[in-house]
Amino acid sequence: MNTPVVTAFQTGTHRTENSLGLGLLRQPGTVLFGPGQRRQLPRLVSSIGQRVLMITDSRMADSPEFAVITEGLTACGLAVEVYAGTEPDLPRRNVTEITGRFRRQDVDVIVGIGGGSCMDLAKIASVVLAHGADVRDYYGEFLVPGPGCPVITVPTTGGTGAEVTCISVIYDEDKSMKVGVASPHLEATAAVIDPELTLTCPPGLTAAAGADALSHLIESFTGRAKNPGPDDLATKLYAGKNLLADTYARTGLALLNTSLPAVASRPGDLQARSDTLFGAYCAGMAINTAGTAGAHAIQSPIGNLTHTPHGFGISALLPYVMRYNLPTRVPEFAEIGRIFGVASETDPQETQARKAIERIEEILATLGAPLDLRTLGLQPRDFDFVAEQAMLATRLTANNPRELTAETVRGILERGYDGDRSWWR
Repeated sequence: MNTPVVTAFQTGTHRTENSLGLGLLRQPGTVLFGPGQRRQLPRLVSSIGQRVLMITDSRMADSPEFAVITEGLTACGLAVEVYAGTEPDLPRRNVTEITGRFRRQDVDVIVGIGGGSCMDLAKIASVVLAHGADVRDYYGEFLVPGPGCPVITVPTTGGTGAEVTCISVIYDEDKSMKVGVASPHLEATAAVIDPELTLTCPPGLTAAAGADALSHLIESFTGRAKNPGPDDLATKLYAGKNLLADTYARTGLALLNTSLPAVASRPGDLQARSDTLFGAYCAGMAINTAGTAGAHAIQSPIGNLTHTPHGFGISALLPYVMRYNLPTRVPEFAEIGRIFGVASETDPQETQARKAIERIEEILATLGAPLDLRTLGLQPRDFDFVAEQAMLATRLTANNPRELTAETVRGILERGYDGDRSWWR
């Protein structure tokens, strides 16, 4: 690594504290969790309206579980429409397709069932259909003018947390980048979280989703504390690291520490699936106000270049982003080490923190998730482009506990490409 990059890594290490003692939550009005709770959907939907739009993808639409759910809805006298065209990474064309098809139809309630893209599409379709706008009008924060029709989210993977977040991430093909629509008006009315729906999740998707959930907990718990004022809370989705988000993060970390390795070895273990899905829910609750940070900012352009799953891109970045952030978050990483049971309070604090990072990498390896960028197919010639694009994701870089610049991002990419997991000084 050249001297300028080393110099850059030695700057921006100011530690931020939640001096306000702030706690903030945003969440659905109702959350139903537990095996078999999908059977509550007919009663829940009919309490809201009679015309329901189911938004899912082709894999879920062809499943026996989906057929039983839709039959249960129609048996209650509900009029059911299905959109099963959701694609991975939610391209903007899915939003335009669904709004073009259903804009002139009355929809009382939308059910988003599937992975993160399905639930994100349900949330954004709700407000676009209600207000008759182009989704591009809402790119950014707090630009949605009002609520849409009620949305019920039903996750089938244990990872994204989209069932409880008030953001939808969309890939805009014309801009060649992911953009977010962030607004409290995107919060689901209800989330039905049934671990039985994750039992048929393919191993690769289980691994990618699990890595994503783990990253949400790490980035929310170790993220920047912002001490926002009233104007900030009224205009910015992410309030930064806070007391209530931390409570969910601690619970989620304890769950995923044991459940992710268990799911990797025993995919049919319902208890392990339940703990993983509960941990992913906790992660969604944490990032809904604390936000994600550097790893997510850097992954987006990498995913666009390599066409690799989001969770695998995050996994390949985490070892190096965590090491970069460590100087500003030693106490938080040390606490994670104790939550994981790999560190003792009698150890030096930095030793505890390093053990936490090593345990996180061990969990990711057990899942079969990549731990270096070379595995993704990223090329060194793309480092400058990735660094420049990552710096455009200001909503995410502002959450990183240590200042990021294009130069320091390039340094992270160099380490990640070489698989250099030595400790930075």
